[in-house]
Amino acid sequence: MEEKRIVVNQNEEVFFYNNVDFCIGTGHMGLALTQEYQEQLRLVQKEIGFQHIRGHGLFSDNMAIYQEYEENGIRKPEFNYTYLDRVMDFYQSVGLRPFLELGFMPKELASGVQTIFYWKGNTTPPRDYEVWCEMVQSLLRHLMERYGVEEVVTWPIEVWNEPNLCGFWENADMKEYFCLFHKTFDTIKAVDSRFRVGGPAVCGGTDEVWIRAFMEYCSAHKITVDFVTRHHYTIESPKCVGHYDYVTLMNPEDGFANLKTSRDIIDSFAEYRDLPIHITEFNTSYTPKSVIHDTNLNAAFIAHQLSRLGDGNASYSYWTFGDVFEEQGVPFTPFHGGFGLIANGCIPKPTFWTFVFYKELQKSGGICVYRDDCFVVLRKMDGSYLGIGWNPVKSNAEEDKRIVLSLEADAGIYSLLTKTVDEKTCNPLRVWHDIGEPANPTDMQKKLLRQAAQPFVQTCRLKCEAVTMEVTLLLKRNAVVYFEVWKCDIQSDRGYDYERAVFG
Repeated sequence: MEEKRIVVNQNEEVFFYNNVDFCIGTGHMGLALTQEYQEQLRLVQKEIGFQHIRGHGLFSDNMAIYQEYEENGIRKPEFNYTYLDRVMDFYQSVGLRPFLELGFMPKELASGVQTIFYWKGNTTPPRDYEVWCEMVQSLLRHLMERYGVEEVVTWPIEVWNEPNLCGFWENADMKEYFCLFHKTFDTIKAVDSRFRVGGPAVCGGTDEVWIRAFMEYCSAHKITVDFVTRHHYTIESPKCVGHYDYVTLMNPEDGFANLKTSRDIIDSFAEYRDLPIHITEFNTSYTPKSVIHDTNLNAAFIAHQLSRLGDGNASYSYWTFGDVFEEQGVPFTPFHGGFGLIANGCIPKPTFWTFVFYKELQKSGGICVYRDDCFVVLRKMDGSYLGIGWNPVKSNAEEDKRIVLSLEADAGIYSLLTKTVDEKTCNPLRVWHDIGEPANPTDMQKKLLRQAAQPFVQTCRLKCEAVTMEVTLLLKRNAVVYFEVWKCDIQSDRGYDYERAVFG
């Protein structure tokens, strides 16, 4: 077994920007009206608690916002916010603000018939930009009236989704997208200049070309864009078998290098240097049927990603919180490779706990004193430590790691808490397989799967006799381990003797 010894200097401050809770992705907005969607999101908010939520389909027909009627032989637009209000009210009830993505095109306003996904989001430009702008302004004014001006102007706004792909924007027409962005930007700022507006929400492949051209367009037209958005996925091309995709993870360093190109391009424009970059989608695979999403490998790989995505980026939004999701149809089984942190049946996947652990780091207020490619350690003002370790293993080998942390500490007795997520301790996918891979689990089976989806919690007491203390952690194959260690004296109640109680 590989052993790694880490010496932590309590006075060394290491850069670590942890904005894990800024935003989370979602299936198309119409799904927010369904019961299980709401149950899954409540669970995510209870255990993690994100600030914003972003998804497609705000203007798609199943939200019914855009309507037309005929008067005196003339077709006129009108707007219906019945479903929108239900969705936004629910988001507010669980502590979420929207990260508004403006898209897709209502059928009646579309210039063409091209659609994407099972739920047929129209991906063509508006037939009338003036009406599009009227719809955008009407939406924002309605939201401001319902939820308050000072609240709504804090909601970030992104114009469209992945226009560099012809499936998401007809012909991937860059010139037409820049027209859409420019007119939409001006329209939003006319409502209230405090709105923050960004784009171009591109994915990999042509991201460098598009981001450079986007910045050149904004610079040439004196557009004071508020932020830039892009996406980040980390796989080679998937292989499809039946209902499922099988993928190979790319070298994470290649992905981080690609992200840095966006930072470098933006910073090459003096007027946009240090402009915030929001990664409005990221995950391992970009398909909603990639079996890797349900695995412990995914959890460990994402733990590494979360340790580095704050290097140069203002935020990074995992795609998505749950598996109530219909891009390629209604899934056949609870473990179908969906994007979500939660499998259908409200079963947390291993990656769910990766986010829980990083949120614990964020809430602690601790300062990062150590970070490498398998570990991050924070120290709190009271002298306690906490951190996360991970061990992604792409092969079938065991490749366990023993991590020995040497921590500077005062003499005394300490408590050590660990929470372990690995293939043996927290693996609902394996349990589902072992019980026969039921496509439609019974209530008892779902209860069993939820029980199997909890981290393994261990505690022990450590004695520090000098100025350093050693903490040993075992990271098995595809493990994510969270730890806390703090000074903790025993203060027993009168007459209570733990040793006597346990051993008689």
